Amino acid sequence: MAPPTPLLAVRGSDGTVLLRGPPTCEDHTEFQRDPRPSRQTAFSSDGTLFGWCNGQKVSVVKSSDGSLVLTLDLPKTTMLAFSPLNTILVTWQPYTKSQENPQGDANLQLWDLQSGSLLKALYQKKVETWCPSWSEDEKIAARSVNNELHFFENNEFNTIANKLHLQKVSDFVLSPGGQPSKVCVYVPGSKGSPSFVRLYQYPVLGGPTATLANKSFFKADRVAMLWNKKATAVLVTASTEVDKTGASYYGEQTLHYLAVNGESAVVQLPKNGPIYDVAWSPNSAEFCVVYGFMPAKATVFNLKCDPVFDFGTGPRNAVYYSPQGHILVLAGFGNLQGKMEVWDVKKYKQVSKPQAADSTFFSWCPDGEHVVTATCCPRLRVNNGYKIWHYTGTVLYKQDVPDSAELWAVHWQPFPDGSFPERAVKYQAAPPGDLGSTQAPPTQAYRPPALRNKPATASSKLHEEEPPQNMRPGDKQLSKAALKNQKKREAKKAAKQEAKPEPPSDPAPTTNSQSGPTCGDTETDKKIKNLKKKLKAIEELKEQQATGKALQKNQLEKVQKEEQLLKELEELELGL
Repeated sequence: MAPPTPLLAVRGSDGTVLLRGPPTCEDHTEFQRDPRPSRQTAFSSDGTLFGWCNGQKVSVVKSSDGSLVLTLDLPKTTMLAFSPLNTILVTWQPYTKSQENPQGDANLQLWDLQSGSLLKALYQKKVETWCPSWSEDEKIAARSVNNELHFFENNEFNTIANKLHLQKVSDFVLSPGGQPSKVCVYVPGSKGSPSFVRLYQYPVLGGPTATLANKSFFKADRVAMLWNKKATAVLVTASTEVDKTGASYYGEQTLHYLAVNGESAVVQLPKNGPIYDVAWSPNSAEFCVVYGFMPAKATVFNLKCDPVFDFGTGPRNAVYYSPQGHILVLAGFGNLQGKMEVWDVKKYKQVSKPQAADSTFFSWCPDGEHVVTATCCPRLRVNNGYKIWHYTGTVLYKQDVPDSAELWAVHWQPFPDGSFPERAVKYQAAPPGDLGSTQAPPTQAYRPPALRNKPATASSKLHEEEPPQNMRPGDKQLSKAALKNQKKREAKKAAKQEAKPEPPSDPAPTTNSQSGPTCGDTETDKKIKNLKKKLKAIEELKEQQATGKALQKNQLEKVQKEEQLLKELEELELGL
């Protein structure tokens, strides 16, 4: 059976449309394009349903044939989402209140997708944590209410099944997968006390033995918590708004590791600077971090937080694993030039180096063969559009948005795990075709005018570049100093080769003031050479004196000996 073709949802100022992915890359004819601007679009977790809100109503259709499943008259809705088993549709609109209704209306609504009836209406003022979090089997749902967590079982939202009481719970993340469900919670520090992150396993949320793991730290204004796919460990990126040392306007970041078996550690990053991105491998056994002042480093770590492979330095600020985990992309988007490095994870061999200039969005297609890059508004209001291309660097489809319109978002239709098998990595790009290739052209670093006609040396480079290296135990690893010395030696060798003159094809005898006949007596030749050296130094001193420079006493004495030295040189040369 042939694998399905993923759809791409495109949302912009000129409406919402579904596009069939590669290899056809054409409009999904079964879906009727909505010309009205949509505030939000969403696929269900298995990709069978597609919903959007356009300022008039909320609509849900089947992705396969575009048949209508549900429509709701909710013109103020700005957010929507599906529960994991497509049982509930969640809608959210901004919270408002008036003099007539000082309490306001419940703005978070849960709808039964089969009947279209309202199951529960709740108050949710903050948009950051607007949607409840479900386990994949929908047996547990959780939401943050007034600095505590409320848990619901079997979609019974009228009854709170359990609560997690912690002072000022700021954020939480429910583990992926089924039972037993785990939850990671963050409590910010105050009045000299540290912030901390804790892991719990539902339903044991209280008591001295309830905590699976705990990690406390001081430098944290906010955190980002990321579970691995198997729900065995969490990566926590702690950030401060301001770097008190003044080294970076990004603030300070630290990366922490917590496992459900109680282990915790600080991930040691060998280069100072911001942490731009962190991503788990789909195998849940490794993770990649992009960090450090530009040019940034990228390193893969194992579950012991030991480095496995270092990709060296480069202009990058993002990392993306393919859904199958066999390919990794390092990219520099936003204020960087859009250069990407595609790597074969198993061999740690580079596949291609495409470039998607001005890109603000990147996403892997579920088939693990294709990606989409997009330039979206409001991050960039010019040159909006998107491209679908193969990871080897061939552009398969390109859509530019007119200057009068804006592109707001694109996202792939998700599929259950195992829908697309892993394929062998290709190292040769397909023929470019009419759309060309996104391979980055080779560029040279800027060199000041004074250095442009000279061979490149390590001292003339703006940054110390570090090559990729394997960090696995047993393999020879080079320290930072050793890498630097190795690069200096290579640059020095290359400079010598470049500066080495070509031997003349037909050498002719030449005579000059520095070379002349020799007597074969080594001592006499040495004396002649030393006399000529002294006479040359005297000539330089006389030139300096002619320009008006005052000579020192010992320099004047050297000039006075010129006649004596000339006489000695003449006698030696006549004695030949």
